[in-house]
Amino acid sequence: MSTQGKYNSNLEPRFDFREVIDIPKLVADCKEQWYNQTLCRVNDSVIRLGILQGEFHWHKHDQEDEFFFALQGELLIDIGTETVKLAPHQGYAVPKGVLHRTRAPGRTVVMMVERCSVTPTGDPAAPR
Repeated sequence: MSTQGKYNSNLEPRFDFREVIDIPKLVADCKEQWYNQTLCRVNDSVIRLGILQGEFHWHKHDQEDEFFFALQGELLIDIGTETVKLAPHQGYAVPKGVLHRTRAPGRTVVMMVERCSVTPTGDPAAPR
């Protein structure tokens, strides 16, 4: 487990193949404001659960695309001067190299899909 400031990011997969992943239980058990848990690895990608409230810092991923799928709440993705709003059951892909940040005005639950090589906090020296 790795904690960077107010962000709790657990990068090791919590589940292996052929295990049931109970998302509602994981969400109910989470008391943190910004939580990111790698659920499992699928080929060269990871599936992550995010339970978010507040805003993440501006960052980018030079080599990896990132996909967000909202399950509960509202996820805001800022890209430059544009803001994409995701309601439950909506998804959005951010291409590699694009400076972005995520925000959640209230408790929000998202699934993320990205290559296992991604650093969730972004690549070094991502200028704003």
